[in-house]
Amino acid sequence: MATRKEQAAQTQAALKSAARRVFERQGYLSTKITDITAEAGRAAGSFYSHFSSKETLLEALLLDWLTQTPNAPADIAPPPADLSQREVLRERVVAAYWDTYKAHRPEIRALQQAALVHPEFARRLAHIRHAQLGLLRTNLSALADAGHELPGDPPVVASAVNAMLEQFCQLWVIEGGEPIGRDLGDEEAVDTLTDLILRGIAGRR
Repeated sequence: MATRKEQAAQTQAALKSAARRVFERQGYLSTKITDITAEAGRAAGSFYSHFSSKETLLEALLLDWLTQTPNAPADIAPPPADLSQREVLRERVVAAYWDTYKAHRPEIRALQQAALVHPEFARRLAHIRHAQLGLLRTNLSALADAGHELPGDPPVVASAVNAMLEQFCQLWVIEGGEPIGRDLGDEEAVDTLTDLILRGIAGRR
């Protein structure tokens, strides 16, 4: 028989899992606490034994994501990483972005929506983006220092690459893709992005 501590941990985990499903299904801003407790099969009052608000629940989900996931955005391609090597670029940058968006779609969508109305979540979203951009800039600067002729100043190129990755993942993973008449698989998506970026930063002019 589960102890009281184990029961509390189970309830908290159930509420988090339920929140991810409800955020995915109806959006963060449209979700009420009673939607989460109903989804979790828990009494409405049980929520406040673990979280003080919907915002603190989202904070807990973000903390789980960013501290427990090897490819969290802030850990993508730590320097030094030779991004002129296709497999390095593919696995440590492009696939890391794509896989993060796929695995944490509920949290990313919820954070984006929460950022529209809560300044603290807007700052959190900006921090994640700046961390990604900073690592790309460091790695691209290392390429330039090694003699690679980038298409522009490393910080500007890093901004362009980061924007391409973010918007492509946003469009295809978060928003369901474009009407191109067929599905886009994970491997094709990652390979297409990899080769496009590689030719831009390491190809001949």
